[in-house]
Amino acid sequence: MNEVVTKQARPYRRPRSSQPPVRIFSLGGIGEIGKNMYGIEFKNEIVIIDAGLKFPDSKLSGIDYIIPDISYLIQNQHKIKGLFLTHGHEDHIGALPFVLRQLSVPVYGGPLTIGLVRAKLEEYRMLGEVQLHVFQENDRYAFNHLAVHFFRTTHSIPDAFGIVVDTPYGAVVHTGDFKFDFTPEDKPADLFKMAAVGGNGVLALLADSTNSEKEGFTPSDSRVGYSIYETFRHCEGRILFATFASNVNRLQQVVEAAILCSRKIVVIGRSMERVFTIGQELGYIRIPEGMLIDVKHIDRYEDHQILILCTGSQGEPNAALSRIASGAHRSVQIYPGDTVVFSSSPIPGNGPNVNRSIDTLMRAGANVLYGPAVGIHASGHGCREDLKLMLSFIRPKYFIPIHGEYRMLLSHKKLAVQTGLSEENVFMMNIGDTLSVYRSRAKKGRAIPAGEVLVSNGEMRSNEDQLMEERVELAQEGIVIVVMTVNVKTRQILSGPDIVTRGFVYMQDARPLLRRAEMVLRRSLTKLGEKEEYSNAAWIRATHRVMRRYFLKEVGRTPHIMPSILEV
Repeated sequence: MNEVVTKQARPYRRPRSSQPPVRIFSLGGIGEIGKNMYGIEFKNEIVIIDAGLKFPDSKLSGIDYIIPDISYLIQNQHKIKGLFLTHGHEDHIGALPFVLRQLSVPVYGGPLTIGLVRAKLEEYRMLGEVQLHVFQENDRYAFNHLAVHFFRTTHSIPDAFGIVVDTPYGAVVHTGDFKFDFTPEDKPADLFKMAAVGGNGVLALLADSTNSEKEGFTPSDSRVGYSIYETFRHCEGRILFATFASNVNRLQQVVEAAILCSRKIVVIGRSMERVFTIGQELGYIRIPEGMLIDVKHIDRYEDHQILILCTGSQGEPNAALSRIASGAHRSVQIYPGDTVVFSSSPIPGNGPNVNRSIDTLMRAGANVLYGPAVGIHASGHGCREDLKLMLSFIRPKYFIPIHGEYRMLLSHKKLAVQTGLSEENVFMMNIGDTLSVYRSRAKKGRAIPAGEVLVSNGEMRSNEDQLMEERVELAQEGIVIVVMTVNVKTRQILSGPDIVTRGFVYMQDARPLLRRAEMVLRRSLTKLGEKEEYSNAAWIRATHRVMRRYFLKEVGRTPHIMPSILEV
């Protein structure tokens, strides 16, 4: 009798794709405002999009900028075909000097963008070390597996582009920062090319989410130009106009309003002066000869003939307007009758700085115009209807909301689902996450190294938590320096202890408190010297213990104690 052998059915396994996925990742710009940096990778090729910075909050004392951690790109530098820039704002190009110290890659951008990058690299003495390429909107760069081309968008700076990366599985589109402005100050967005890109099939879309919580369309910049003119027309004294230096369209609107109101223009602030010069060279800022005057000649004209363009719309302590408001500027002071115009919205986290600057200006007698009601600022980022329109043009298979805090990304996700995208095809990513996209599916893949790098005085350092905690402690609690001279053999205090404080208590008012502290410490250290042999470490520990206990009891605070013991 033949024996029948039965085989157990094996569970079905999806056949593995013979081709690797297209990997999409972010090194910054997701879950935050600023620090934008994204990558598209296939096989042995990587295309990078943007390299921005963000500014620190008050917790990061002594830090100038925060930039992306590019460890993954350094490890894979041989794969990088180029770094492509969407536009020239600091949150998209500000990290370049630090990134290009570590990566030797060509950089591509529109004419104004490369002009701003060239000036930035020149400031860091790196200009001759980097390959810079100016692209036009119809250019295309083809590599072995990937190809890059562009479509013009509308933003608050000229030469803003969306970037299309063609892959073997379809196009990956990065919108850059955008809005739909049908009466723009600059060249209009290329709607036909957007529609053509969408019509050819888009694998994945990465889109700006900054204003995804705001209803309607973002107002046109042309309305702002009229509001600026109306504001200038009714001002009798000097006008100080503060805006982002890189908002070139706004600078031209100010120039045009100043022409109509017969005002001379003074430009103050290093970044403003640099952008103004580059804008004139490239033809984006057009100003009649003789209208631009040096700040040294400001007193030669009547107040109603003067317009001062300056940085400081975000209340930055070292910006021109902040120094003018505090009386620290060497050439310009605020007088009663001056009008100060803030043409910007506060970046998240900058509200207190802006409010402080406004208060200081008002105390000095200035009339300060700010906020949406004045109508002198329009965002460069699209609101909900703009975002719907972009989704309708591009029609992606998969969607990744970028450029925004988490609530903005989530709002953009819901918006995409409302416009017809399947919810499982919308991916909420974190910095360092990767999305692996195949021809017919997508999934989150293995994370890559990512995070923040801090820049202080032009030097990069990792996010040193202990260092930051110490700086916060110093800022909040102050420091107490204890100085004394000790005879090591006799274990006697020859002089001191003398106490000096900074940021803890006001010395003049707290002399009795400090004298008692000195006596308490001297008594304690004398007892220590009578009990055991002298040890520098033991005396330092005792000084810390006695001083912290004393100040906590007397004033309820524990400053940072810094003993300085001179041994003889």
